[in-house]
Amino acid sequence: MTEHREITAEASPRLGDMGLENFAPYLMNRIMGRYNASLRDEMAALGLTTPQMRSLAVLSVVDGILIRELAVYAVVEQSTLSRALDSLAREDLIRRETDSTDNRATRVYLTDAGRAAYDRLWPHMADSHAQMFKGIPADEQRALVGTLQKILRNVRVHDF
Repeated sequence: MTEHREITAEASPRLGDMGLENFAPYLMNRIMGRYNASLRDEMAALGLTTPQMRSLAVLSVVDGILIRELAVYAVVEQSTLSRALDSLAREDLIRRETDSTDNRATRVYLTDAGRAAYDRLWPHMADSHAQMFKGIPADEQRALVGTLQKILRNVRVHDF
């Protein structure tokens, strides 16, 4: 049976002792930096920024989401998201509607043009995703995703 030991600040070596290559937050940031960079050319061709791309991707799955929830899912600060949504609305890629149950809240929807932009970007996102997992067996991929989901549950501050 494998022993599970909880990692605490007292039990962990210092960053200099463990090295960046063994520090999960560093690795996750590097991976996401490379993933975003791999999409930069296609995003630029569509006139999109990373926050805009993330917004379109989230909306492709959860259309009609509240802006405050979109900020969480897209991992974008609310002020940055507001500017991104303004630009997407000007380009007719999204539309905003006041929430039917709370007139202080706003929901965001993809337009047909927004769906088309996302559909053009998705193959590049899928290729970058596949490249990340190149040579990694499906069971290891599932295990990693399962572990990341557990980590997210440990650190999240929202119920989603």
